[in-house]
Amino acid sequence: MNSEPKLTLSQHEALIYTMVLASAVDTAVKDVELQTMGAIVRFLPVFTGFDPDALPRAVESCMQLVSSGEHGVEEAVAVIRDSLPPTLRETAYALALDVIAADGQALQEELRLLEILRHRLDIDRLVAAGIERGARARWARG
Repeated sequence: MNSEPKLTLSQHEALIYTMVLASAVDTAVKDVELQTMGAIVRFLPVFTGFDPDALPRAVESCMQLVSSGEHGVEEAVAVIRDSLPPTLRETAYALALDVIAADGQALQEELRLLEILRHRLDIDRLVAAGIERGARARWARG
């Protein structure tokens, strides 16, 4: 039996963990992705009440969880799911897409993470397609 206490996150932290996973899944957290996360935390209404200065601590905490073992990504996704109310699961998916789109390319690892998130967060395939289309329109380049 596992005696380790289960990690619980605030909804803000869970959304940040989702963005960090999207950034780190390809093993390289890019500056543009970090800048995107910072802008999202500062300007989206879902982060009202969150101190943007706490962002680096949340990023580091997520990176520690992900690198803690061979199932780090799966554990992080489970913690995100358990910490988010169902009303914010689509938001989490949209934020992951925005971070992935920030550098102008979606790598295979990132696409696989999106698939995992869609399934684990119980996001309907058509809803996910709409969210993806919105991200593609927001991040279009000329």
